[in-house]
Amino acid sequence: MAKHMCVVCGWVYKQERGDPFHGVEPGTPFEELPDDWVCPQCGVHKDQFTPL
Repeated sequence: MAKHMCVVCGWVYKQERGDPFHGVEPGTPFEELPDDWVCPQCGVHKDQFTPL
């Protein structure tokens, strides 16, 4: 499954895990994250992520 890394802090969004602390279910593709979703580690917008 897809992974995307925050270019600011290095945190990795893993599709198979989602982001349950922010209401994102496991299996949610990065492209389907809400527009207001931010990196849980440093708070930057999802446009600061790059695919791995």
